[in-house]
Amino acid sequence: MKEFKSGFCVLCGRPNVGKSTLMNHFVGQKVAIVSPKAQTTRNCIRGILTDENEQIVFLDTPGIHKPKCKLNEFMAKTQKEASIGADFTCIMLDITQPVGHTDEKIIKEYSSAPCAIVLNKIDCVDRQTVLDYLTRLAKFDISVVPVSAQTGEGCDELKKMISQSLPAGPKYFPDDMVCDFPERFLASEIIREKALLNLSDEVPHGIGVSINRMQEQDNGNISISADILCERESHKGIIIGKGGTMIKKIGTEARQELEVLLDTKVYIELFVKVKENWRNSAAALKDLGYTEQQITSK
Repeated sequence: MKEFKSGFCVLCGRPNVGKSTLMNHFVGQKVAIVSPKAQTTRNCIRGILTDENEQIVFLDTPGIHKPKCKLNEFMAKTQKEASIGADFTCIMLDITQPVGHTDEKIIKEYSSAPCAIVLNKIDCVDRQTVLDYLTRLAKFDISVVPVSAQTGEGCDELKKMISQSLPAGPKYFPDDMVCDFPERFLASEIIREKALLNLSDEVPHGIGVSINRMQEQDNGNISISADILCERESHKGIIIGKGGTMIKKIGTEARQELEVLLDTKVYIELFVKVKENWRNSAAALKDLGYTEQQITSK
């Protein structure tokens, strides 16, 4: 029998390079929310891939950016702490965007440990673009793996590279566990994702979701009551929509996804509350679950 291997793989990079999509691909199901808007991921989300020979714990971190409020500071700290002690780091770049100063800074900062530069979104460009990008990155003397997290192209090669860096070790999580966050957190994240996908650009970064109640009923169905927080009174009307159409749409889409995830009927009741400048309020951030946490189990 092969010696069992286990370890932690950090996914880092600028916002919106596809970290969550890549982790969802490896885990085989959705454990992190995805949207085309930057800074979608706020916490460090752990996705767990287990087979008979190994267990890889992927850490999907918030996009690296300059903090502008307490929430951003929390996200930046979360990202930095996640990289400590990692067995492998995937430094992700969006191949549809030019290599910038920030990208080069990230590569230099995170290339001391076993790592690879992961060129994501190759399904969106032609072969010559990929070759040009590889030429520009040759100066770093780091393995570069072109992938499409959306289609899975190149991901098998990347997984082999990660597996080769894993040490012998125990299973940190049970075989059937794919995410270590509680169901309340997943429910709040899915509601937030649906809000991000449906609302206009000026609203999303000021949105938070607080679960007031998540209760299993006698028949096995689950009822959820949640608040969507926004920072301005003008945003409240946008979130609710004319005649309540927008908040109903957000609730319906969240309910449909949660029913698949939880394998039962789900009832969702959503409210919209204005809490000015909540992203700079330590108390509000703590209420929403953005608190200092143990990033890995090592």
